[in-house]
Amino acid sequence: MGVSVVRIRVLVADAHRVFAESLAAALAAEPDVDVLPAGSGQAALRSLERAAAEGRRFDVFLVDADLDRDVPAGTPVPAQAVAGNGSAAGALGGISLTARVRAAHPQTRTVVLAARDDPARAAAALQAGAYGWVAKDSSLSRLLAVIRGVLRGETHLPPALLTGVLRELTAAREHRTESEQLVESLTPREHEVLRCMVAGLGRKAVAERLYLSPHTVRTHMQNVLGKLGVHSTLAAVALARRAGVGPVDLGEPARVSG
Repeated sequence: MGVSVVRIRVLVADAHRVFAESLAAALAAEPDVDVLPAGSGQAALRSLERAAAEGRRFDVFLVDADLDRDVPAGTPVPAQAVAGNGSAAGALGGISLTARVRAAHPQTRTVVLAARDDPARAAAALQAGAYGWVAKDSSLSRLLAVIRGVLRGETHLPPALLTGVLRELTAAREHRTESEQLVESLTPREHEVLRCMVAGLGRKAVAERLYLSPHTVRTHMQNVLGKLGVHSTLAAVALARRAGVGPVDLGEPARVSG
């Protein structure tokens, strides 16, 4: 009786069709690898959700760091996207998509494929839940070693990036601490308003949820911006996310405490 081979299911998301298909073909030549190419972040999410619905899953998700970043200059980014919940394809960069996949499909290990070394973005990818950062021009043997390594729980970074990434992660930790201190200055009501902002709710929706007048909500929002030292809702949401503030659960009843 032959020995069954444990197959590795890999999903590749890269907007450059030729690269994605070439990489998928090279990986598929391995006897223990099944691979599916996806041309966009939305297509990748649909593939992951379809596999989960069928009781299957992808073991490794290879995603282009620059995926879906070709949004025309000046295009507004919705607050939901900053909060990591955006649905617009243009808002799903490779790193934000990594966070989405980590939250919805924690058993799938994400590896970011990058066209260039960038310690800041590599650190951001690790914070978003990536297990590796690999140059696009790496050899197939190197990529396969990373794929098999992350399935063992390893984290892979190019040696040349290690010092820069550690520096970025240390700075991010300090920045997060400062953000946490600012958030702690909010009153319970202001904190609830901030969570509504993180969820992408506008002033009217916040007023309806918290049983307040739009004028009162406007005052609370201004107080939140002032205490956080920012000048826009998007900046407040970004700071809140750094401090670990999540969106309000729209499925739960609103709190009515003062």
